[in-house]
Amino acid sequence: MRAVYYEKFEQPPVISTVKDPRPAAGGLVVKVEATGLCRSDFHGWMGHDSDIHLPHVPGHELAGTVVALGKDIRNFKIGDRVTVPFVSGCGHCAECHSGNQQVCESQFQPGFTAWGSFADYVALDYADANVVRLPDAMDYETAAALGCRFATSFRAVVDQAKLKGGEFIAVHGCGGVGLSAVMIGAAVGGIVIAVDVDDEKLALARALGASFTINGKSGDVVGAIREFTKGGAQVSLDALGHKVTSYNSISCLRRRGRHVQVGLMNDGPEPTVPMSRIIAHELEIYGSHGMQAHRYPAMLAMIEAGKFKPQSMITKRIGLDEAPAALMAMSGFAGSGITMIRM
Repeated sequence: MRAVYYEKFEQPPVISTVKDPRPAAGGLVVKVEATGLCRSDFHGWMGHDSDIHLPHVPGHELAGTVVALGKDIRNFKIGDRVTVPFVSGCGHCAECHSGNQQVCESQFQPGFTAWGSFADYVALDYADANVVRLPDAMDYETAAALGCRFATSFRAVVDQAKLKGGEFIAVHGCGGVGLSAVMIGAAVGGIVIAVDVDDEKLALARALGASFTINGKSGDVVGAIREFTKGGAQVSLDALGHKVTSYNSISCLRRRGRHVQVGLMNDGPEPTVPMSRIIAHELEIYGSHGMQAHRYPAMLAMIEAGKFKPQSMITKRIGLDEAPAALMAMSGFAGSGITMIRM
């Protein structure tokens, strides 16, 4: 098969012909139809993820068709149209038994713990418990757009923050995760405040449901949020993963507010947090890491009902041959929305 392939971190990946994958006993193989290009793939290529062992094929936001089954598979058949959470549980550990596969002790992550979806085919382990069958009306691009960004934001906003209608939610960083959170927050009835330093991304945030936008270059982000909300947001989410956005996200909350950290802190030392405020105002701090397969039906039902459209996040489409250059170009935060690789 053809795949995006690299043998050393930070060295240009190439399009290479490699062996087709075979399914494990409890796994299956998917013919990839669409796969999203995510900044997490860039961090992996840079060597920031200890799960990656070289040589490697990146890619973790995918949708496609089942073409091979392991001998122990019971829930799927050849030809099924499927996607998968970017964090899959082993099905055996205590966290999996409690329904928290997103923090599995032995998790499977295509594109990180195993070769990923920037390829004609991808093998998915622990498939019966993790692979998600697609609704008949959902196209592959929409399913791949759920990927890590939309599904992660759904869990962050709906399950972790438990955003209620009429509450203010501030979203710091309007990349793929942040724009997904904007859309989801508006769909569940929240009043969304979007923060970024790029006016193009803020314009897209307004189009996706933000009621108020703030350019972080213009001044006091925390003060602007507290003024607009008359005291602070009930929920705030750092979708970027930076010491400034994390600090602002916590600081803009009203008393007993909820901060959700989604953006990964891969650059530099651990961030400083306003601990005195956290204590005095009884703020709640949550992490959010992916979403379990068993929560997909709730998200898919809202998409089928037209409450939000993940496909509207797709702003660019490229072929596999263009993927190596696009991956390397993610050193900055330029561009908005999702780049989709069509196979």
